[in-house]
Order: sequence, then C-alpha cells, then structure tokens
Amino acid sequence: MKKSFVNTIYQSIAGNLKLLLCIITIGFFSLGASANPKLASKQQIGMFKNSTLCVVLEDGTIEYNILIKEAVKKHWKSTDYEFISQEEFNQRHFDSKYSFLVLMKGVFDNDPDGVSYNYLSLVLGDKSADLTNMPELCSFPISYSDDNTMDFGYVIPAMVKFMQKHALKLESHRFMISLRGLKYYNGSSSFKDKVLLLNKDMMAIEANSPEKIKSTYSYYVKFLSGDEIQKEIATDPSNALFNFHVGPAQEDAAGKCFEMIFDVYGNLYYYNSRKITNENKDGFNLKDFRRL
Repeated sequence: MKKSFVNTIYQSIAGNLKLLLCIITIGFFSLGASANPKLASKQQIGMFKNSTLCVVLEDGTIEYNILIKEAVKKHWKSTDYEFISQEEFNQRHFDSKYSFLVLMKGVFDNDPDGVSYNYLSLVLGDKSADLTNMPELCSFPISYSDDNTMDFGYVIPAMVKFMQKHALKLESHRFMISLRGLKYYNGSSSFKDKVLLLNKDMMAIEANSPEKIKSTYSYYVKFLSGDEIQKEIATDPSNALFNFHVGPAQEDAAGKCFEMIFDVYGNLYYYNSRKITNENKDGFNLKDFRRL
C-alpha cells in the first residue's frame, strides 16, 4: 500500500488504562486522543454551532497545511473559522467557545501489537486538563502513525464537507450514531447509477479487477491510481463515488485497515474497519462489496 507524507514527529506514552491512550508531541505541546473518545452531548453539539472553528496547523508539515487550508477555505460553511498554530491550540483548548479541526493520534484498546493511527478530528474545547476528554463530533483515520508517504489529499475535501453534515445529523440522531459510529451511514444510500472509483493499489488480491468482483458487485466500477481518482473528482462529477483506504505497509500484517466510500459532496456511503491477519489480508475485499 502507499504510505502517508505526514512527517510530524510523535512521542507516545502508554498508560495502564482500560483504553490505551497515546499522547502526541507536536512542536511545543502534546495532543492526546483515545481510541474511543466521548461523543459530544446534545448541549455541546448546540455549542459547536455557535463556536469559532480553529484549524490547527502543523509545525514542519507544509503539505498537510496546504491541503487543510485549501479544503476549509473552499468548503467550510457552518461557522466562522481561523487558522491557528499548535501553540495557540495549547492556550485555547480549554475554551468551549472554540471548536478544533486537528490531527490526532490514537491506539485501539483491542488493536494487535498496539498499532496506532493518525486521525483528522473535529472536537470541541473543554475545560478538562485531560485533552482526551475533548468532546468529539467526528474523527476519521487518515493513515498509520508510522506511514509517511500515503497521499490522502484527495479525500480531505470530502471529509471537511461530511463533518459539517454529520454535526447536523447528530442533533436529531445522536443516539443511533453513538451506537453505530460512522457505520450508521452504511446502507443509507444506493450505489445504483453511480460509478465507483476504486484505488487499484488499495484492493485485496481477491478483489483487484472487474472480473473478480462482477459476481459480488454488479454496478459500474473503475480501477484507478490515487492520482487518477484525484483528477476525476476534481471536476465534481455528480454520479461518482470513490473509496479511501487506510492500511499498513504492504509487508506488514498487523493492526487494522479502514475502508471509506464518499461522494464529492461529502456524503459517506460506507465505513468499515477490521483486523488484518494472514488469512484476512489488507485491502478492500469481497466482504466489503457484499456490505454495500
């Protein structure tokens, strides 16, 4: 699999807790994120609507800063926003009048080998000194923490659009979303009359060609490179869906992989995660197609 270009240095510590938490050291301060952060309450969701979004930029990671700045400037409509440094985040994160779009790192409590992941997270300021208590509205995994070359640029705009729709959905469907997480959206939209753009480098061997999937998935698909997908969705095609995958280096067989399918308008059509094993290898597979 391709790897991420995110090259920020993280310093993690493990605590003797039910959930294994990691603290990210980015620049001058530490960010913490649990694998299962607490979902914002209905009151906090209302507070988000009146907050100012602080988009936290990373020290020494120009590529990410360019991507997130461009996506927010073009697509963020829900609240006022501003771009801040990590040092400013350290000063503001206690204040609930601010919400934050920030990169975080977490470890799943049942993840084999303690593998960790980078998340793009939308959280609300909280007076607690423990950053892991910041109320969460939405988080997406975007790479393994040691993955420095994966190009996730093409999915950032869709995630930024989705987070705003999701915040509205939380107002009326918080209970069901709290039970199912992002899988709440699975099955809510039809794939009929849509072209599904699949990253050919992120497919399981059993599902890496139209011939292999035709008996499982009967709708139109195109197998493309990540760059080709980015070019196709740059024109905002109304009938196009595209997948995004987070997985380990090709030679690794530990941790989890994550599968997501979006459209260009920021609607989430599919979300799933699963443990990677020698028998159930990394990549979008036939079981994923059966769930669509």
